[in-house]
Amino acid sequence: MTDTTDATETSDATRTGDAARDAARDAARAAGANGTAGANGAPLVPRPPRPADADRATELAALFPALHAPQYWTWGRYDAQFSTALPPDELVTNIHLVGFTDGGRVVLCRDDRDHWFLPGGTREHNESVDSCLVRELREEAGARLLGEPVWLGAHRCVTDDPVPYRPWQPHPEKAWLWGWAEVAVDSVPTNPDDGEQVVEVRAVEPAEAQRLLLHGHDVWWGELIGLAVELRSRPR
Repeated sequence: MTDTTDATETSDATRTGDAARDAARDAARAAGANGTAGANGAPLVPRPPRPADADRATELAALFPALHAPQYWTWGRYDAQFSTALPPDELVTNIHLVGFTDGGRVVLCRDDRDHWFLPGGTREHNESVDSCLVRELREEAGARLLGEPVWLGAHRCVTDDPVPYRPWQPHPEKAWLWGWAEVAVDSVPTNPDDGEQVVEVRAVEPAEAQRLLLHGHDVWWGELIGLAVELRSRPR
């Protein structure tokens, strides 16, 4: 289930000079590490950065500048900063996936408001990252993983809202985790009552996925697809 105030439901705006944004950016940089999450739902475990990590991060930031630029998400009053460095597990509240089917097509969902989005959503209380991803894929796309997800990075976010979206979530900072994986769409969305009501699941070429997502979203959503395509093409 995606947050009812999900970033996929509203447009974003870039804002500079805000102390909360700077705190989010500094925290993301301070993390300075990649992490892993296994199929058994193990937490993301930061590790010390390696020299090649900085070069890779710099390269990807240059390739996808809108994605890496400071953002402001009006729906939750979040200052957000994307980084390829992965956050600690306890900060991750939301997980979304660029799912690739046979032929490299990207899976998108359309809800009853004619809104296209990437499958994914909010972790339940004490739910692991992997369990959340499996559940959300089934609920929103009728899809299943064919292999381990590869984490692209995360938005580290800071809000000035007085309370968290859900009582058990970290506050005022949290993280949105983005990944890609090979998937199979082999059933229909389960559409739980408290989630989006998905009316269509479509696997499209990456360029078409970018086009559909850019209706009602900022440019960085297209670059997120581009980042997934780029990293999927590289040896792992």
